[in-house]
Amino acid sequence: MAGGLVALLDDIAAIAKLAAASLDDVTAAAGRAGAKAAGVVIDDAAVTPRYVVGLSPARELPIIGKIALGSLKNKLLILLPAALLLSAFAPWAITPILMLGGAFLCYEAMHKIVGSLTGDHHADDAATITDPTELEARQVSGAVRTDLILSGEIMAIALAELPEMSIGMQAVVLAAVGIAITVGVYGVVALIVKMDDIGLALSRRASTIAQAVGRGLVKAMPVLLKALALIGTAAMIWVGGGIILHGMEEFGFTAVPHLVHDAAHHAGAALPAVKGIAEWIVTAAGSAVIGLIVGGIIVGILHFIPTKKHA
Repeated sequence: MAGGLVALLDDIAAIAKLAAASLDDVTAAAGRAGAKAAGVVIDDAAVTPRYVVGLSPARELPIIGKIALGSLKNKLLILLPAALLLSAFAPWAITPILMLGGAFLCYEAMHKIVGSLTGDHHADDAATITDPTELEARQVSGAVRTDLILSGEIMAIALAELPEMSIGMQAVVLAAVGIAITVGVYGVVALIVKMDDIGLALSRRASTIAQAVGRGLVKAMPVLLKALALIGTAAMIWVGGGIILHGMEEFGFTAVPHLVHDAAHHAGAALPAVKGIAEWIVTAAGSAVIGLIVGGIIVGILHFIPTKKHA
């Protein structure tokens, strides 16, 4: 009996070690995948606050909550099953889909840049809606649709970064990435949209320090939103260009990717004290150049395609 109990405890310990190792694998894979999707995540955080502009401050957090729930549904109910089906039946399609997503990121970023330079900003149809309930539903719906595109790119990047593992493990890792990114992004968005309210509340405190901090938060809000928009645009160009470079290499078009890799290697060799940073900067710069070129080409082509004008 004692021997059987010891054997049982040994088996339990072995299972616990295996579970711990699997958890470590999931955590490591989720971390790598999430890091690769950083550019899309930043843009997601930069884009979302505009959906609560003009709405009642009391409805800001509930609206962010609705958008976050919609984002989770996008990732877990639509994109996760699609990613697993791709992995199981058409793994060859992952790289082309990633490249299309990368091209879309480049286009979106370049479209923003051109719009900023030319002042060509399209009017927001939501501004014509006067009913608060209808406006809120419209904003949430628009945000969730936009999130579906960005989340699709996040999940595709995450899937491409996964090492060889079972479908079950892939599902766990992708779900972990999706949940972590959604909580992180919309948690940050909630803080951003309420930052001016927090600052206003602090500015009314008796403490001089609290008042100074509060006024600083209120003044920093527009600066932060502009900075996020710029960072998000830059990240889209860099990430999109990097995805395209990687895809070119996968398909055997290695001249340009090798040029960027060689430039990064030479930069690292020239600056051994900061080798990693130098290589990263040169690689990001090379990816950004490709992103600008691809985005510029798409924007140029679409410029000549007639669009339906609103009356």
